[in-house]
Amino acid sequence: MTRREALAAPALVGLWRKTDRVVTGGFVNDSFPAGHRLRDRAPFAAPKQQVRAPVVIVGGGMAGLSAAWHLDKRGFRDFVLLEMEPHAGGNSRWGENEVSKFPWAAHYVPVPAKGESLARELFEEFGVWRDGQWDDRVLCFDPQERLFINGHWQEGIEPEDGATPRDHEQYRRFQAMIAQFRASGQFTIPMERGAKPSPLDRVSMADWMAQHGFDSAPLRWYADYTCRDDYGALARDTSAWAGIQYFASREPEEKGPLTWPEGNGWIAARLLEKLGRYVRTGSPVYRVSREGVKLRVFTEHVEYMADAVIWAAPTFVASFVVEGAPRADGFQYSPWLTANLTLDRLPDSRGAEPAWDNVIYGSPTLGYVNATHMSLATHVDKTVWTFYWSLAEYAPAEARRLLLAKDWHYWKEAILNDLARAHPDIRQCVAHMDIMRIGHAMARPSPGFIFSRERERWLQPLGNIFFANSDLSGFSIFEEAQYRGVEAAKRALGALGRA
Repeated sequence: MTRREALAAPALVGLWRKTDRVVTGGFVNDSFPAGHRLRDRAPFAAPKQQVRAPVVIVGGGMAGLSAAWHLDKRGFRDFVLLEMEPHAGGNSRWGENEVSKFPWAAHYVPVPAKGESLARELFEEFGVWRDGQWDDRVLCFDPQERLFINGHWQEGIEPEDGATPRDHEQYRRFQAMIAQFRASGQFTIPMERGAKPSPLDRVSMADWMAQHGFDSAPLRWYADYTCRDDYGALARDTSAWAGIQYFASREPEEKGPLTWPEGNGWIAARLLEKLGRYVRTGSPVYRVSREGVKLRVFTEHVEYMADAVIWAAPTFVASFVVEGAPRADGFQYSPWLTANLTLDRLPDSRGAEPAWDNVIYGSPTLGYVNATHMSLATHVDKTVWTFYWSLAEYAPAEARRLLLAKDWHYWKEAILNDLARAHPDIRQCVAHMDIMRIGHAMARPSPGFIFSRERERWLQPLGNIFFANSDLSGFSIFEEAQYRGVEAAKRALGALGRA
């Protein structure tokens, strides 16, 4: 471990003590070897057969599944969806063990506002939105959130314990400014419904706060936390427009979020039940080339001849695969580490009631969500915690190197040491820990990117190739992925004369 790493996270690295119980586990869902083959333009096996498919969707995350959902719903069923991983779902993948289902990344959706017609249409189809009412079973049970601060848990994540009158004055002023931004109608989900070029995009969230006299330590911590949460970045590395979007795009009194034990994996599973016949997993696309007006899409098993391609994989990968695609300059992606911890008993919470989302003040991590919080059982002993860490203190490339350089034991110890701040007996409770490393987990809306020419150029098709990943919005959330997927599907149908 380097001196810089030790200084960046002094409390997170410890030695495995022989008195601790043995924790089993390892790395899971490692996809970087296949991604690095594309990056390095390594040779792939030639396909053994050719198949005609008018539309090919590349990428089986939420954007690709949403494109497939729209095609199928509009009666167009002559298409395939190609997914590199053994399981589709992208950042909405999920797992399951003998205790519970659990998310591997995305774990909730804010209650869609009235203008979010696509999200409401999907949830109505799935039966959780009926006659203007949300199914209570998918609205997060109380208590929803808690923050460990000054040696105990407080309800809610906005730091209150120890906050001074001056802190509270800045909280009120910050909330008043957010209310004004919300009322402007320019901060919406999906962002294309209201976003207009803004000078806010040219400064960082941290600088914008400094310009307006927001120097309260707990408020600055809260801004960092929210930027980590949606963007995997600190406020200093996040566009002020995006930082404000986090707050101003959501209703202040929403009663959600919507969540399930497996997080957004519940949405992915419902889509796969409906669309599974179109999905080909374990099918990395290594080349897309042109033959006249047709497109040739190469995998190691099948070559597909297509009239249109919907590129729902991360945009930056296109330059390594798609003939004629430019480099995706300006696109940055935050790496993440997620872990699922199986506990055979609940640890000491110092008298506080267990909550769904649990955050530790001052930690470089995002804390954990409790998979069994949505259970209707009257008593829960065993549970699964999903732990999130965005490594936001590092530049993305440096964080990716660190992510791959350290072994499972290193990250296991770092996670347990972090949790021990709030749960001193955590090492006696955890039986198993699986860790997933995601090198390019989410788009990072760095200052100047949201309204840049570089982002906007990818909103246009490359001939009959239509781009759909959520990173086209500059940030990666469910609603943006759904919107981009559906819009690309509409354009593809239009190109085929099937609008």
